[in-house]
Amino acid sequence: MDSSLVKLTVQGVWTDASPNAESQVVLLQDEAKTNVLPIWVGSAEGTAIRMALEGMIPPRPLSHDLIRNLTEHLGLKVSKVVVTDVRNNTYYASIYLSSKQSDVTVDSRPSDAIALALRTKSPIYATREVLDRQSPETVDPWLKNLDTKGLGGSA
Repeated sequence: MDSSLVKLTVQGVWTDASPNAESQVVLLQDEAKTNVLPIWVGSAEGTAIRMALEGMIPPRPLSHDLIRNLTEHLGLKVSKVVVTDVRNNTYYASIYLSSKQSDVTVDSRPSDAIALALRTKSPIYATREVLDRQSPETVDPWLKNLDTKGLGGSA
């Protein structure tokens, strides 16, 4: 495994309590619990991630279920997703697909990559550079105001 990648797990999805905020926050954390990566997403994306975390199966496939079904029918496997960059407070991600013939990397929004990873039980990573660029001055105060109940569940 590439040593510049850090494996993360989704700790939960919370509604951003900031005034006038209409977004949700997906909280990713490494296994050692030394790195936390909050990613702000839209409410639809947050709901899709929350549904996957809770094992909810909709009566009809949602977009991420459709993508999972298409990849399976085409003989593709989601091998991993990676949060690859952050520019101007916008995160970027890639979905790594593999088949018997080749490997392909597809550009993605982190929210879509995370929702797909949860549905395919694929690992989620961030580059060391993305984690190192986190500003403790901005993340730590925000985390203190968030009722995460030990970063173990959704609120």
